[in-house]
Parts: sequence; structure tokens; C-alpha cells
Amino acid sequence: MKFSQWLALAALVAAGVLLWNLREVLINLFAGIVLAMALCTLVGELRSKKSMPRSLALLICLIGLAVVVSAAMAIVVPPFTEQFHQLLLQLPAAAKELWKLAIGAINQTSEMVYGVDNNKGEWEKQLFSNGFNPLQDGSGLASGLSEGLQKLLGFAGNLGSGLVQLLFVLAMSLMIAIQPMAYREVAILLLPSFYRRRARSILSQCGEALSSWMVGVLVSCFCVALLAGIGLSLLGVKLVMANALLAGLLNVIPNVGPTLSTIFPMSVALLDAPWKAVAVLGLYVVIQNLESYVITPSVMQHQVKLLPGLTLTAQFVFTVVFGPLGLLLALPLAVVIQVLIREVIIHDLLDPWKKQRLAQ
Repeated sequence: MKFSQWLALAALVAAGVLLWNLREVLINLFAGIVLAMALCTLVGELRSKKSMPRSLALLICLIGLAVVVSAAMAIVVPPFTEQFHQLLLQLPAAAKELWKLAIGAINQTSEMVYGVDNNKGEWEKQLFSNGFNPLQDGSGLASGLSEGLQKLLGFAGNLGSGLVQLLFVLAMSLMIAIQPMAYREVAILLLPSFYRRRARSILSQCGEALSSWMVGVLVSCFCVALLAGIGLSLLGVKLVMANALLAGLLNVIPNVGPTLSTIFPMSVALLDAPWKAVAVLGLYVVIQNLESYVITPSVMQHQVKLLPGLTLTAQFVFTVVFGPLGLLLALPLAVVIQVLIREVIIHDLLDPWKKQRLAQ
């Protein structure tokens, strides 16, 4: 290799190391872009209905969002916080009840298979002698589950660092929303001149895909929360507001979110009656099937289609690389990456190469 080639390789490696060290900044920047796209979508919808300057439309959207967030903080957040705290406190009791039911089921099965045995509790005593006893103080499994859920939902961690990151994301989203075309042109100028027109088209497709995803997710989360609230009310499960809001909020995270949202109402229902827990599980299975096969296809007709396996892989990879924020942004990241792969790698690189090979 020539010296220039070695120099280019060294520059490429250095750029990769730099990007890896700045991955937290990059994921926060992407979060700001996603929020900016949400604002731009609202501004575009408002300007399509009422002819007005962009700055005025953006100001109206910001004021409307501030009013909605303030009303939610005043009306919804206090009871939700109280009920969510009660949910976390009931997890240990639910784990104890589940353990008792499991022991009873194992003993009954043993009696059915081997007959009545006076030593049927020996396996339980031996298990407890090894230090595993979730019935002593309600800690152990339930406490670990509570701590893990708190960390996953962002309630644990460095509050100061989280506040700085939040301010950075909000500031970036606001600045990008004020002048989206200017920031897009800055990114396009970094590309070769012959590819800039094509890059504008690709970025427009990425923006449309993100806008479609955000609108669809908002409608889907609202429908899931509404259906969960109605179903839990009919079943007589306590803490309906907290469970319904959790179902809607966690629906943003595919695969993992719906599974986590099922734990809380099942824990509450298990303390009332075991059949209620089974009914809650059936309710959430029905809701998720409705969301997957009825609601989502209706509101996301133009969304980029993602295979479930690719979605799960993206969640795992982005969580490992970027942490909890990567899990939350896994789906929009996957949407953008799929558009880039389809347009840049497949259409612009592989398809022309295939045509040249066929021509030869």
C-alpha cells in the first residue's frame, strides 16, 4: 500500500474511534432530530390547514404543547405517580403469592403422579436451605425486578447528567425545528456535489418515514391505553390509571414494552384472585393482537415495514451500544437505517452493479 492509502486507512480508523467515543452525544443528537421532526410534522399539518408563516405556526405549536404538558403534569401525573408507587410496593407481595401458587401446583402434581407422600415438602426445605427464600421479607426476586424496571424506565441513575442530556435534546430539537432546511443543507454539503440532489431525496424519505412512524405510534399508544383502561375496569383490577398509562407509554418500545406492561396489572390482579391474573394476561394478548393487526396497519399505511426479527435485533444492538436511550430509539433508528440501506446501498450501489454485470 502507498503512503496515501495508509494515511486514509489511519484517518478512517481514527474517525471510527472518535464516533465510538461520541456515541452518547450522537444518540442524544438523534433524539433531538426525532423531536424536531415531530414539531415539523405538527407545523406542516397546521400550515396545510391555515396559511401562515412558519415562525407563527411553530410558535402556536409550542404554546399548544406547553399547555398540554402543563395540564398533564397538573391532572394526570400526580395520581399516576401515586398509583405507580403503589404498584412497585405490591410487586413483592405478588411475587410471594405467585411462589405459594407454584409450590401448591408442584405439590398437587407430585401427589397425582406419585401419590400421597409425607416428604413432599423436603424439596422446598432444601431449596430454602440454600439461601433462596422469597417468602421471608418479600425481597429477592421482586426487589430485583422493581430495581430493574426502575432503571429501565429511567427513574434511577445520575439525575444531573440526565437533566443536562434532556436540556441538550430539547435545545437541539428546537433549533432544528426553527430552521430545518438550513441544517439539512449543512449535512448535504458534506457530501460530494454529484450526490447532493440524490441525498436531498433520501433525507426527505427518511423524514417522511419518521413522521409516519411518530403519528402512528402516538395513535397506537393512545388506543392501547384506552383499551387497557376499559378492560381493566371491566375486570375490576385496581390502579387502573397507572396500568393503562404504562401500557400506552411502554407500547413505544416494541416486544419489550408490552411484556413489561403486563407485569404490573397481573401483579395487582394476582393479589385479588389468580383467575384475574390469567384474565389480565388474556386481555393484554388481545389488545396487542388488535394493535399489531388492526390499529397499526390502519394508521401506518405508509410506514417503512420492519420485520419482527430485525426489530428485535435492532433493540438488542442499540441497547448494547447506546444504553437505555438506544432501546427507546431503536425503532426510529431502524426506520432511518432501513431507508438508507434501501436507497443508498441497494438502489445506488448494488442495482447499477447488477445491471453492469448483466450487460457484460
